[in-house]
Amino acid sequence: MKALVTGAAGFIGSTLAERLLADSAEVVGIDCFTDYYPRQIKERNLGTLLAHPKFRFVDARIQDVDLLALLRDRTHVFHLAAQAGVRKSWGRDFDVYTVNNIEATQVLLEACVGLPLERVVYASSSSVYGDRVELPMREDALPQPVSPYGVTKLAAEQLCHLYHVSYGVPTVSLRYFTVYGPRQRPDMAFHRFLRATRRGEPITLFGDGEQTRDFTFVADAVAATVEAGRRGVPGRVYNVGGGSRVSMNDVIAIIGRVAGRQPLVSVDPVQKGDMRHTYADTSLARTDLGFAPAVSLEDGLAAEYRWLAETL
Repeated sequence: MKALVTGAAGFIGSTLAERLLADSAEVVGIDCFTDYYPRQIKERNLGTLLAHPKFRFVDARIQDVDLLALLRDRTHVFHLAAQAGVRKSWGRDFDVYTVNNIEATQVLLEACVGLPLERVVYASSSSVYGDRVELPMREDALPQPVSPYGVTKLAAEQLCHLYHVSYGVPTVSLRYFTVYGPRQRPDMAFHRFLRATRRGEPITLFGDGEQTRDFTFVADAVAATVEAGRRGVPGRVYNVGGGSRVSMNDVIAIIGRVAGRQPLVSVDPVQKGDMRHTYADTSLARTDLGFAPAVSLEDGLAAEYRWLAETL
């Protein structure tokens, strides 16, 4: 495999690139270091990658590079580059999301037309579903996002479908469900909760804590992504969930066990754009990709806590 990984300095992207290299792939990574969180965190994610002889890094936007030159000898594309964050996607910041999530995806797909690629794997999100979908969420449900971020992820997913149907680009889309673990972004709930609890600081819980999420450990998400590149059916969309659907109140109790101290909790109102529940039906990913999440929520949170203890 000769892979192009976009968003290679990010949480999932860097973990994926390391996994591909461990599997003897040759990897070109691209990242433009958007300012959503500090650049030095992303540079740290790249640490071991930059020393690997089969890894090459490009510091640029997708829209600004010679994509045909980058793609000329590639067999696979893993498109993880995106502007993250549900709550920041409203108002004046929406343009950042359309540029980085929709425009960048269209530019990349256009460059893939006519190339002998085996797979183009797009990292979508459970945010595309919204709150009116029956649980567990199935890929054939009608998506109705409740955040501008979710709208842009769905639009990019639809572009993947469009380029597959119209031009034969072998796209496969993955709807990740709340990925967590070592290198998790500092704005994400588990990172904030674990860091605050370790320091004895209060954590902010939005709403009553009974909202639920299907949490997916990063190694499980990466394993599904690699298999999507190997045997995902072009044109299909797959849910990638960890099978750990629990309430935020239950998460706080687990964090207390992992950290060895009771978290201090303050409660704020529900934020607009936050989904009430997520829960993935992963039967299609099990059938086509052999997907079987292996890391429990408590073990995964313990791994993230150890990572935080080593890096903060």
